[in-house]
Amino acid sequence: MELTRLWKGKNMNVYIKKLRENAVIPTRGSENAAGYDLYACIDEPIEIKPHCTAKIGTGLALAVPDGYFGAIFARSGLAAKQGLRPSNCVGVADSDYRGEYIVALHNDGEETRMVNPNDRIAQLVVMPYLPVCFEETDSLDETVRGEGGFGSTGK
Repeated sequence: MELTRLWKGKNMNVYIKKLRENAVIPTRGSENAAGYDLYACIDEPIEIKPHCTAKIGTGLALAVPDGYFGAIFARSGLAAKQGLRPSNCVGVADSDYRGEYIVALHNDGEETRMVNPNDRIAQLVVMPYLPVCFEETDSLDETVRGEGGFGSTGK
């Protein structure tokens, strides 16, 4: 079980393991892109009917460092042009997860769409998070907004 370094140098190292020989290591579209493209690791095309979801494996497992998580976002072109996006909108892969990264792609469109082997299906952004301790209280401090909810700050 060989681990491969994804980022080197001044960047954070994230260890990645290919679970399948044909898995593709995530890539960036440009030097300053925040997201790394995730690729479909499938043996044959998968059909996604309108308003349906299909789980698409990447064939990869990652070891994201503690204090960070893997956020899985839609690829803007795939969402805008084909209506395909992660079904949960943003996937959260915790730092202690070591299983295969799988993207549940949902078809928001009215036409059946195909996902082919090695298609770019989503993008991964490694992000920090703040651990918190929830402390129950009987009251909260007052703010100008107060309890104003949906649409309360609009005109």
